[in-house]
Amino acid sequence: MKKTIFILSAICGLWLQSCHNQHQTIGGEPISFNYATNLKISKLDSCIVVELRNPWDTARLLHAYTLVPADSALPHTLPTGTLIRTPIRRALVYTSVHTGLLVSLGALNQIAGVCDAEYLQQPIVCQRITDGLIVDAGNAMSPDIERVAEMHPDAVLLSPFENGGYGPIEKMGIPIVECADYMEVSPLACAEWMRFYGLLFGRADVADSLFCVVERNYCSLRDSALQTTARPSLLTDLKTGAAWYVPGGCSTTGRFYIDAGADYLFADFQKSGAVPLAFETVFERANNADFWLFKYNRATDYTYTALATENDLYTQFSPFDNRKIYGCNTSYVPYYDEVPFRPDWFLRDLVRIFHPELLPDYETRYFSKLKEK
Repeated sequence: MKKTIFILSAICGLWLQSCHNQHQTIGGEPISFNYATNLKISKLDSCIVVELRNPWDTARLLHAYTLVPADSALPHTLPTGTLIRTPIRRALVYTSVHTGLLVSLGALNQIAGVCDAEYLQQPIVCQRITDGLIVDAGNAMSPDIERVAEMHPDAVLLSPFENGGYGPIEKMGIPIVECADYMEVSPLACAEWMRFYGLLFGRADVADSLFCVVERNYCSLRDSALQTTARPSLLTDLKTGAAWYVPGGCSTTGRFYIDAGADYLFADFQKSGAVPLAFETVFERANNADFWLFKYNRATDYTYTALATENDLYTQFSPFDNRKIYGCNTSYVPYYDEVPFRPDWFLRDLVRIFHPELLPDYETRYFSKLKEK
């Protein structure tokens, strides 16, 4: 315990020292982003300034960062913001999606610890946890602070939420990178945040190259799908409790369906999140849909028999009769790990389902046709 207190004191001391160097600045050479709306990054002579716009109150900043190379002396004056020495060499990563991205960027060795290890699906990360090379810091809602202190992280990567605090981790003086990529409103905008993470981990060139691939693939698929004359109608998701939640037309998921050349039947709900609807509303709009897609997490795959057993009303939808229902079982399919930063892979699935003539030889990665029983 004494060792932990000493480590915490040392970390806090370094943090306070960095705060004394923070002063306001302006100018710099901007790094352009074509899709991300909540990122503003500028290069100065001695540092990189990053501003994250608050997605819940766009007139305010969520966080500002000043990135200074670890092998450079700190300038006498620095812009206002949390100081991060780059590249980050030892990160605590809260989410599987950012863990997966760092693996893709070649920054595996810079992951010092993870939270919610039981949900990780990257075999190489799981093996490093088993081998003791990556620390399991426990539950993301209440990580083991002593383990966090002992891993000496340079930064903590976590997903923010509106008006939320981060508990004891905030008091440790470790820079917190608020990964608000998921609040962007288009698939490419979310994926473009990888360029920010590339700067943090010294993988800027790799991140820029990867995003170029993602963008090129996505745009090519989208353009091909939108040039087709057919627009198959689409029903999504399942009833949960008293409501049936569908993605709003301005959400990332809604944009996926539109870009895949589908007639998304709830696109007129101009919301960026999920929209709760009554069963009757969904049935009135979508009982004659061409396709039905949904994600779920359960030990066994959904089948037509299981779907009918769960709710007999599901059998009244045309996709049930026509056997055009596709499911994605996220208990083993890496949807949440991959899709935010590889939207091109997910769009390829959708295009294959809605317009199979465009991708006749492609086997879907995420969705599978439901079996009978």
